[in-house]
Amino acid sequence: MEDTLHPAAAGHLPPFITAPGQTDVLFNVMAVFVLLMIFLVGILYLRLHALPEHMAHGASKVQLQIVGALGLIALFTHNHLFWIAALLLGMIEFPDFASPVRSMARSLARIAGRDEDLEEAETGQPYSEATHIEPRPNNPPPEAPQWVPLEINPATADEKAERRG
Repeated sequence: MEDTLHPAAAGHLPPFITAPGQTDVLFNVMAVFVLLMIFLVGILYLRLHALPEHMAHGASKVQLQIVGALGLIALFTHNHLFWIAALLLGMIEFPDFASPVRSMARSLARIAGRDEDLEEAETGQPYSEATHIEPRPNNPPPEAPQWVPLEINPATADEKAERRG
């Protein structure tokens, strides 16, 4: 056979065309690039998907659980409405309603002379409504305070008091 080219063939071949029996370098580079991009896009998607949970991390436990549940529902159903709801709940900081109520309960127990029994109930010992707790004899209820009118004498070098007259 002759080693001549066909008259319709080009005089040279582009560099990405390999000779028979040689390694296709462009194919190998593109295969690694595509796998790397799939991996990076997957990481980006999962980081974006977990954004509401990261935002709600400093919030209360209940709020974090609700945001996490909404995020999982959004992940498995591909419904973006759940993710948007989780994002909005993650942004909002709910006020703490339980602490003032606990503080009022402690204060009322202290006034009633049951503060030690309330502490025992908060530590985990069983407490039932049927048990009647008597005030302790060594801890009598506080007496009513005597109201005394408060008179404030202004300081001698107080400029504001001098201006007020």
